[in-house]
Amino acid sequence: MGYRRREIAAGRKFSQELRLEALSQVVPAETVAAVLAAQGVAAERERKLNMVVTVFLVIGMHLFSHLCLGAVLAKLAKGLRSVWWDPEYPVAGDRAISSRRSQVGARPLVALFQQVCRPLATAETRGAFLGGLRLMAIDGTVETAPDTPANAAVFGRQIGPRGARALPQIQAVSLAECGTHASVEAGFWPDQTSERVGGFRMLCSVGPGMLVRWDWGFHDDDLFARTRQRDAQVLARLPDSARPTSVRALPDGSSLASLSPSDDKRRRRGERLLVRIIEDTITDPALPGSGQTHRLITTLVDHRAFPALDLAWASHERWELELVIDETDPHHRLAGRPLRSLTPVGVIHERYGLLIAHSAIRALRPQAALQADLDPDRLSFVHALEVLRDAIPAFHMTAPAHLPALMARRLRDLAARPLPPRRLRSNPRVVKRKLSTFKLKRPHHDHWPQPAAHSFRAALALI
Repeated sequence: MGYRRREIAAGRKFSQELRLEALSQVVPAETVAAVLAAQGVAAERERKLNMVVTVFLVIGMHLFSHLCLGAVLAKLAKGLRSVWWDPEYPVAGDRAISSRRSQVGARPLVALFQQVCRPLATAETRGAFLGGLRLMAIDGTVETAPDTPANAAVFGRQIGPRGARALPQIQAVSLAECGTHASVEAGFWPDQTSERVGGFRMLCSVGPGMLVRWDWGFHDDDLFARTRQRDAQVLARLPDSARPTSVRALPDGSSLASLSPSDDKRRRRGERLLVRIIEDTITDPALPGSGQTHRLITTLVDHRAFPALDLAWASHERWELELVIDETDPHHRLAGRPLRSLTPVGVIHERYGLLIAHSAIRALRPQAALQADLDPDRLSFVHALEVLRDAIPAFHMTAPAHLPALMARRLRDLAARPLPPRRLRSNPRVVKRKLSTFKLKRPHHDHWPQPAAHSFRAALALI
């Protein structure tokens, strides 16, 4: 049976009917409207582009990262224009888009992210738990913003041996669920902010039943203690400089140790956190880190319930968060390019819009994998993104009563082309690009004198 065509009620405005129905399971229009109202964001006149549609545009711009915002809005409205009483209805122009984005600001996008982006794995989700604990990871990355005075003043630039970086840099730290790649918490700071600051911020979304992994750069005694206060467990890389106080050896080769708080008063009071130290190495010479000793530290001190080898394997699975970063950077937005926004507020709301778009796509993957009895890792993110792009017009043209059937078909489409099981692979950590032979940009290049001639031909002279 086919799908019935959508009928538009008389008297409705185009902007009232324009929704991102393909993502309505995660980002319903009612939730967006409630968040905007709670943040006190409203417009006196609706016109062609209201605030709810503007939020959907900020999310949608990461589904069509190769297009300008005007073209993105046209893509989002394509299906609705096909069933609208006036198929030539013009969507809002660039000036209206820029004005509305400025009016929305960053706070609604942050609030919406915190409301809709949650862990997705259920007890039936393969590879999402270890010993009943939900596998989570914290990691950081550096984003690039457009080179404007406002962005440079807020975010700053890295200073290296060859001078300051060409573009402002943003320190991003995120918390994600490893089994589903769902972003759960995120924050953005000026470039010189330590990742550990972001690590403490991520704890607001850490809770009971979680096993949180992070790399040695996040190591902080208080971060361990704060995580345990939230009834979560930790498994992390231990830097060479860290020397926990040894307590005793355990039968499986690991050992118990204690961590002291950095605060002198608490340390004098005798506060200690009991942890477990695990050392491992990689025996295959073709794998990175082969022959090196890796030290792990965990708050899971029961060696019978959590064998050392299981925890060593789980620690290396922390790299699933690297795949989350890979999904958002090259696929949601064009790799190697900075963000679009010319102001710090625009950068923040653009980045949270990206995370909402990514989480909305990722929310479909566990459902499709469960129906097909697959591990979510077997479903391609790129394929899911293409399925969603193609589905946006169909959801606008289909009658509401038929949308559940259309959603079920989309889930089947997501699982129709599973990836092969992951192979154990190794690649050298090298770069293809060498340093540029061009001269380094200096401040006096910012205001380079413009030609006096009216055409290039007028500037030519034969000698």
